[in-house]
Amino acid sequence: MFLEPQETMPQTSVVFSSILGPSCSGQVLPGMGERGSGASSSGDLVFQEGRLISGSLEALMEHLVPTVDYYPDRTYIFTFLLSSRVFIPPHDLLARVGQICLEQRQQLETGSEKAKLKSFSAKIVQLLKEWTEAFPYDFQDEKAMAELKAITHRVTQCDEENGTVKKAIAQMTQSLLLSLAARSQLQELRDKLRSPAMDKGSVLKTKPPATQKDILGVCCDPLVLAQQLTHIELERVSSIHPEDLMQIVSHMDSRDKHRCRGDLTKTYSLEAYDNWFNCLSMLVATEVCRVVKKKHRTRMLEFFIDVARECFNIGNFNSMMAIISGMNLSPVARLKKTWSKVKTAKFDVLEHHMDPSSNFCNYRTALQGATQRSQMANSSREKIVIPVFNLFVKDIYFLHKIHTNHLPNGHVNFKKFWEISRQIHEFMTWTQVECPFEKDKKIQNYLLTAPIYSEEALFIASFESEGPENHMEKDSWKTLRTTLLNRA
Repeated sequence: MFLEPQETMPQTSVVFSSILGPSCSGQVLPGMGERGSGASSSGDLVFQEGRLISGSLEALMEHLVPTVDYYPDRTYIFTFLLSSRVFIPPHDLLARVGQICLEQRQQLETGSEKAKLKSFSAKIVQLLKEWTEAFPYDFQDEKAMAELKAITHRVTQCDEENGTVKKAIAQMTQSLLLSLAARSQLQELRDKLRSPAMDKGSVLKTKPPATQKDILGVCCDPLVLAQQLTHIELERVSSIHPEDLMQIVSHMDSRDKHRCRGDLTKTYSLEAYDNWFNCLSMLVATEVCRVVKKKHRTRMLEFFIDVARECFNIGNFNSMMAIISGMNLSPVARLKKTWSKVKTAKFDVLEHHMDPSSNFCNYRTALQGATQRSQMANSSREKIVIPVFNLFVKDIYFLHKIHTNHLPNGHVNFKKFWEISRQIHEFMTWTQVECPFEKDKKIQNYLLTAPIYSEEALFIASFESEGPENHMEKDSWKTLRTTLLNRA
């Protein structure tokens, strides 16, 4: 999947499931959550072609809890634990799981079936292990941790000293505490970090100081810069967790209800990652607009076009989109004399792949190709898939908006949550890829700390490079110039 100036992406088979139709429209297929032919019920659970599609919340919770003869499918465990927080806080779900466990345990104790009791206890511990591994941050809450301790205390009552169940619980607890400690350290590091300072620019400046570096003075190889951008992307996206993404849904549902303070902190990772996209776009615009000579601006634009192209080849669509967005900002786009000197064939191909028509059909085709490459990859370089994050978030958002949480009979529309879970799980798989490129601290330091112009300063720099061409631009230029002078 390499991009050349005048080629188009090869067509690939659709790997998205029911959310994307053959037209790449991104629209969800009709009928999601409705009982179709072949639907069957088991108590308060409804299955279609062997797949659970709806059920009461209570029945879904009971379906989560193992019995002597049953253990839930792992995909169900992940999907229900992820989606249940839309309806019930994790600590309340854990309390209900504990109640169901206690009821089953009491029945086994009445029958004096010690072997079955031990088998049941082992399955409960396995469920808790999967929960703490997939969603360790549910247990930051003191109530959840108290419920966890209560359940583990009950299931160890039949286990001998240093028995297998007690050992499994000890290992699970240790792993959980390590995960929580790592999360706490990461949060402390985040608090110390700040977004790059917005450089207000100098209104009377005709050229930047001679000592002031630009990106080409730090890295002039488009491939190397694309690799370092990919490094930053993977580091930042790795701090996003499934429950963070589920906040897109649960926040929408809680607008008219009470929302606890903790909910707001869970969106920090999403906001920080989105902010990185905006900062990269503004950095690209700054690097172009602050160059005085037209010849050098032309070179800067062509350099960023090549960087975006290399990002595409790597599978780093988020950085690619941020770079294109930066070059399409008005202060850059209006530099007609500069653009007239740019070889735009490669840029036109990039814009073709990010064409928003048909809900970004071209981009989705490219993403499918990258996904297939990742699935068949023999090297870590081929595994990289970094989607355009704001489009991914919008897909989740609209999937949630289009389909209700509950069906007319009061059942949870679990078919909807299967699809949301599938998309989030796929995203999480991409975030866990280890970056194969060697880290260059000098380049990354520049990308993360270089001053970026405010929107006003970008327009001033743009007008100083190529003067206003019409009355509207002249009025804007005078207003902005006066505003910045007054601030100074």
